[in-house]
Amino acid sequence: MGAAGGQAVRVHTCRHCGAPRDPDVADAIAWVLERDPDGREHWLCPPCARRHLRDIEAKLPHEWWG
Repeated sequence: MGAAGGQAVRVHTCRHCGAPRDPDVADAIAWVLERDPDGREHWLCPPCARRHLRDIEAKLPHEWWG
């Protein structure tokens, strides 16, 4: 963990495939943020978000994704 502007930089990973999200790359805005009903945050990389777009739109639980 480094520091940027006095704040700790947190590296997020894809919930589905585990790919790391680089916060310094412009592609980082293509990542999808999900929030569980209990408020926990989970990230999806662009390939996994595209692969599971219908699951996301149908609001299927992560456990049901094929």
